[in-house]
Amino acid sequence: MSYNVSRTDEEWRAQLSPEQYAVLREAGTERPWTGELLDEERAGLYSCAACGAELFRSGTKFDSHCGWPSFYESVRPEAVELIEDNSHGMVRTEVRCANCGSHLGHVFPDGFGTPTGDRYCMNSLSLDFAPEDGDERGGAVES
Repeated sequence: MSYNVSRTDEEWRAQLSPEQYAVLREAGTERPWTGELLDEERAGLYSCAACGAELFRSGTKFDSHCGWPSFYESVRPEAVELIEDNSHGMVRTEVRCANCGSHLGHVFPDGFGTPTGDRYCMNSLSLDFAPEDGDERGGAVES
């Protein structure tokens, strides 16, 4: 697939921390319960840490008790790319940034109690967060 943002491997390595590179460009996964954005509750916008594309709004974030930030939908369906992932002996749906192709996490159809029934399980390392001005807490959905 062709992406709006395209960089060489060397350019990605220069831009991203080694940990971010392992997740965003090599489809790695950060350890559960370690991500900086897991407990973020302020209102704001989550974007791709590699290219800055808008991905998720805080109002769609919920506590899925899985150890990674979870959302029930992206800002727009075309903001993310969904790809069948057959690695690790299972079938999952990988979520990538549609703007640059960076790995964000996986989506699962087990977001019980959410409006969509989906759980976008994202790596904190793959996201940047920009809080809305004047908002102390976001509209996170509890599950």
